[in-house]
Amino acid sequence: MEIVLKYFSDFTEKQLGQFKLLGPLYKEWNEKINVISRKDIDGLYEKHVLHSLSIAAAFDFPDGVEIMDLGTGGGFPGIPLAIFFPKVKFHLVDSIAKKLKVVQAVVDATGIKNVTIQHTRAEDIKDRKPALPGGGFDFVVSRAVAPLKDLWKWSRPLLKQKGQDSSDPPGLICLKGGNLAAEILESNTRPRVLEISEIFQEEFFKEKYLLYIAR
Repeated sequence: MEIVLKYFSDFTEKQLGQFKLLGPLYKEWNEKINVISRKDIDGLYEKHVLHSLSIAAAFDFPDGVEIMDLGTGGGFPGIPLAIFFPKVKFHLVDSIAKKLKVVQAVVDATGIKNVTIQHTRAEDIKDRKPALPGGGFDFVVSRAVAPLKDLWKWSRPLLKQKGQDSSDPPGLICLKGGNLAAEILESNTRPRVLEISEIFQEEFFKEKYLLYIAR
């Protein structure tokens, strides 16, 4: 938890309590359902929570915006972001039901109220298209789920044409690592690329990137 407080300090008591609960909750659940690599569980706050919060360091989401976490897995980056932005709505989606069981348990135990969960694949979501009443998301976030080409193909139909009063228009925000040149070229997109090592100094964040593609 200290590593999160190294970079972020403006939390309410409720937020601090929620972040502190993540460690023991994930440790307990990971012994039943393996959603986090066994070797990574002790580094949860650096490798999962802080990594997820790199999005919060780069984007200031206005209250009321709606964000989908595509392929949330064990709840990253969605759960840390939902704690960080309690007035933003997060919709966590994954195709693997047992992982969502853990996500739901963590959401319930921490008292997070701004999260909904759906067991589906992003390409099968039909009821949240922008053309439908109340449809569309302001942003889609994702962490190392699939190639950028696929993430953009699945995300774009679910993004609103125009967002709320924000400096950033609706788009895809994803966390990726390694050499991305070929992947970006293949995606036929022009993402804004931010090196996470410019935000967080730890060795883990070298060659980790945040990519943003506007709608």
